[in-house]
Amino acid sequence: MSEDWERKYARMADEARREADDAAGRARADAEHVEAETLSGEGKDEALRQQGVIYGGLVGVAILMIQPFLAETAIDVSARISVIAFAVAIPLLAALVMVNRQETFRRRRTSSVMVVVAQSVAQAAAVVGIAAGFWHIHWVAGVCFIATAVVAVGVHSAGWYRLEVSREPAS
Repeated sequence: MSEDWERKYARMADEARREADDAAGRARADAEHVEAETLSGEGKDEALRQQGVIYGGLVGVAILMIQPFLAETAIDVSARISVIAFAVAIPLLAALVMVNRQETFRRRRTSSVMVVVAQSVAQAAAVVGIAAGFWHIHWVAGVCFIATAVVAVGVHSAGWYRLEVSREPAS
């Protein structure tokens, strides 16, 4: 009887291995499809457009949020953090808008490490500036902004992934 059980478990293990290999193959194919579309063609163009919208939107929000602090002489810590973060973010974001326009014109991304570092610093500084600005108004608003910003990144990532992976391959 134990021999029958061993064969049964061996068949089950083989079947599970085949299913796992099939799933891994499908996942690799999906990843390659998404990567190919992202790195070339319409996927690359759309990624460049989305980056331009992000940079422009962050510059606009930063300019709007910094205005009330310009007239104040005494500001609290959260307002000071907001102002300093925006002082870092605005010039970098403006430079990235210009780089993005050139990337869009040339239909390819730059390979500059300086640009990649600037993207990270600018976006992080903008998020810190916005969160600190909301915190200046009320700490609950700052916490809500941080929490919903994390959720928003997840929503964008999940939506993008579902749209790109579920697409039929281009012929």
